[in-house]
Amino acid sequence: MMNLFTPVRLNQRQVPNRVVRSATHEGLADDRGHYTPELTALLRRLAANRVGLILSGHAYVSPEGRVRRGQAAADHDACSPPWRQATAAVHAEGGLIFLQLAHAGGSAERSPAAFGPSPFAPGGEGEPCRAATPEELARIPAAFAAAARRAREAGFDGVQIHAAHGYLLSQFLSGFYNHREDAYGGTPENRARLLYEVYAAVRAAVGADYPVLVKLNAADFVAGGLTAGESRTVALELARRGLDGVELSGGIPEAGVRLSPVRQENPASPEAPVYYEAEARALKNAALPIPLLLVGGIRYPETAERLLATGVCELISLSRPLIRDPELAARWARGEGGRSECVSCDRCFRPIMTGRGCYCPVAARSGRGS
Repeated sequence: MMNLFTPVRLNQRQVPNRVVRSATHEGLADDRGHYTPELTALLRRLAANRVGLILSGHAYVSPEGRVRRGQAAADHDACSPPWRQATAAVHAEGGLIFLQLAHAGGSAERSPAAFGPSPFAPGGEGEPCRAATPEELARIPAAFAAAARRAREAGFDGVQIHAAHGYLLSQFLSGFYNHREDAYGGTPENRARLLYEVYAAVRAAVGADYPVLVKLNAADFVAGGLTAGESRTVALELARRGLDGVELSGGIPEAGVRLSPVRQENPASPEAPVYYEAEARALKNAALPIPLLLVGGIRYPETAERLLATGVCELISLSRPLIRDPELAARWARGEGGRSECVSCDRCFRPIMTGRGCYCPVAARSGRGS
């Protein structure tokens, strides 16, 4: 595990190893969106088990951007005291923690307040959202910036802007959702405008020495959606503007189970390509000058080592494998090796979405629960 457990820098922060817990909706916030002791305990456990960088699940920056119950908030100052307990717990175990900042846009809870770039029905079901007004769009960068400032003051080591998976910023990037005819629609440059404005506002709020990441789709994998070429252009432009790292994921709900952000493809060997490996390699070949975090389909330590050794990425992001086994990184660090027992069945989403916790029910039934 020579590569996987060596340090790496993100801006002024030294990450103790290359293992990242990719931001995952934990479903453990209270009714106000505040961190609970259960959520803090989950984050502490990950840090105690050699996860070098934890990206804490998507926190909504504005009330109309909340996607579901149990989601963490970042839109008011009372979030900060519970945050401080969580960040202190992670730091006590030697880990780092970033807060992922998000706005669900047209995929938010169904209400008259829900808006996207253009009207669409999330997943093709239900009533469509409405198109955001210019006045509403003008408030989005400030909301992200205020949330980022709160995160820094509460002890988070950095922030990640969520611009993937069909949430608001992803919706604007994607021609699948974005049919606007103003300065925020049409050309790829116009569709990226809101993301660039959000990044600029966040950077101004936290300063040049504070890590800021963006989670970006490698592609949407639907006709008319964000392409791999457009994604590379956005990543390179963000790097030019001072971004500290890109986490590459992919897909939107409308891509279907096979190509969604939580696809059920289950790599059968360490040599099998992971979900976005080809796109990540192309982005690195385009001379991306900042660290690349890669998530999706990484189930073997040998796969993680191969990706690092061949320069596909600098950090390895894991989500469902760490739900199945929060101690996975510690096991790999001890040289025990072995494939993650996660088989990408997505059954972990049932307890998460229903407020019953963040765990693997398959493991729980087998007596090896977390």
